[in-house]
Amino acid sequence: MVTAIVVGAVLAGALVSLLRAIRAGDRALEVVSKTAASLCFVVLGAIRWTAGDAVGSWLLAGLVLCMVGDVLLLGSDRGFDLGLAAFLLGHLAYVGGFRAALPLAGWPVMIAVPLAVAGVAVGFWLWPRLGRRRPSVAVYIAVISLMVWGGLATSTSLALPWTAAAGALLFYLSDLAVARQRFVRPDFTNRAVGLPLYYAGQLLLALTITGS
Repeated sequence: MVTAIVVGAVLAGALVSLLRAIRAGDRALEVVSKTAASLCFVVLGAIRWTAGDAVGSWLLAGLVLCMVGDVLLLGSDRGFDLGLAAFLLGHLAYVGGFRAALPLAGWPVMIAVPLAVAGVAVGFWLWPRLGRRRPSVAVYIAVISLMVWGGLATSTSLALPWTAAAGALLFYLSDLAVARQRFVRPDFTNRAVGLPLYYAGQLLLALTITGS
């Protein structure tokens, strides 16, 4: 627990630095701060992971892939596409971890239905603005919805702690802010809301790793 508090404090500092850098337009500080913040959740997951822990191995892979996605998003327009692919793989890794904790057959359909409705609504919201990214974003919405379903299913069944559901939900909400920033209306508010949600979600997913 002490380790988690220390890592969380370091991440919070890096997050404040990141938001200040974005606000001031300091690109160099933004790169350093975002990389440091993302490294924190990977470090926390790695510290909690133990060999032979299938759930933890999948979740740690997801954390690493998301960190890669964070770094790629710092690049050019092409970096956004590569970052989207990295996050897509990260979500699939999280799904693998949730499946290792609770087989897909045990995931309640009653949880999937509202997530599917929400996914369709998000798709309609973004569709006119996506252009050539329509197929990739549609796939991404489907996969992140599957990931949230797994987080909620494993937590409500007590196969994993509450952190799985909370982390997955916060990640989902943070991506709505990313979508608004990228495709709808860019402004600092998207970052001010989305980034804290994102890093809180990733920390919670790292805390879901409990070792074998």
